[in-house]
Amino acid sequence: MSNGVSAMWMRGGTSKGLYFLKDDIPSDKKERDKFLLSVFGSPDKLQINGVGGGSPLTSKVAIVSKSKKQNVDVEYLFLQVSVDEALVSDMQNCGNILAGVGPFSIERGLVKPQEGKSETKVKIFMENTGQIAIATVQTTSSKVVYDGNTQIDGVPRPSSPIPLEFLDIAGSMCGRLLPTGNQIDTVNGLNVTMIDNGMPCVIIKASDLKITGYEDTEVLEKNLELRKILEELRKSCGQLMNLGDVSKKTVPKMTIVSTSKAGGIINTRTFIPHRCHSSIGVFGAVSIATACLLDQTITAKISSIPNGDTKICSVEHPSGQTQIVVSFKDKEISSTAILRTARKLLDGLVFSDLN
Repeated sequence: MSNGVSAMWMRGGTSKGLYFLKDDIPSDKKERDKFLLSVFGSPDKLQINGVGGGSPLTSKVAIVSKSKKQNVDVEYLFLQVSVDEALVSDMQNCGNILAGVGPFSIERGLVKPQEGKSETKVKIFMENTGQIAIATVQTTSSKVVYDGNTQIDGVPRPSSPIPLEFLDIAGSMCGRLLPTGNQIDTVNGLNVTMIDNGMPCVIIKASDLKITGYEDTEVLEKNLELRKILEELRKSCGQLMNLGDVSKKTVPKMTIVSTSKAGGIINTRTFIPHRCHSSIGVFGAVSIATACLLDQTITAKISSIPNGDTKICSVEHPSGQTQIVVSFKDKEISSTAILRTARKLLDGLVFSDLN
């Protein structure tokens, strides 16, 4: 049994994960990954020998450090620890876990709360994609305020708001917003939209897959034929999206869309990539909302778009809706933002079973 390592267990948005200071865990990537797999109890579908909850949504990691970059407070590396594979991936961002980075940075003394103000802005460099996010954290008397009245779908109780603004995230992993240059492509006989505005996504109409798009996540996961089609499509699209061989990667996300049922702009079911998400990821929602605002995509043909230069786009998912705020300048998207919450669950030591 190893010596304990300092970590904070936090809910960020609709996910949970361990937050570490960079200097507290192994610097060698191979040793780091072995340590994290041991801590989470992977590979094992129950993760019974670790802190993981048997779901990709509760098997996540944030590694945070003080930044030496100009006008940046902290740097954040997101890692997805697979549940039933010995795999740790840094191939994507996670906007939900990002919601906890600001509070964690203040808790660990990396960022000093702004005196005399009720909020502290934390500028975060996202190492996975080399882009910037700004988190606004509620603070008082030099401490983070977690209690509040902001409710987000997928979380049963309200907390204090943490607005997240994203700067220049188009083409985060694929090099450009539309990796192929097309709003619609035909891949494996299916019409799809491939887009990357913070998260590489492949968008497919539910009707083209012979489903409604309103099924429960459990029903979709048990549809083995659907999952086979989606995985073959994902691997084909990965090559076209400049992601290479994605058979052992967690991107792109596969998002099935249908017309909204509860006043949103679009209804979604997302595979991440092999499990059906109980809600939708932050950056996935940003990419889907962006696709809805383009004029010839899969989503544009079935979505309902609000008017104005600042559009509040509600993306429907199995747990409710996620609201994305999209601002335009000269008919181009200038920024995107989302409202999240976070909560500190536990602060202490975690142990691996490595000798």
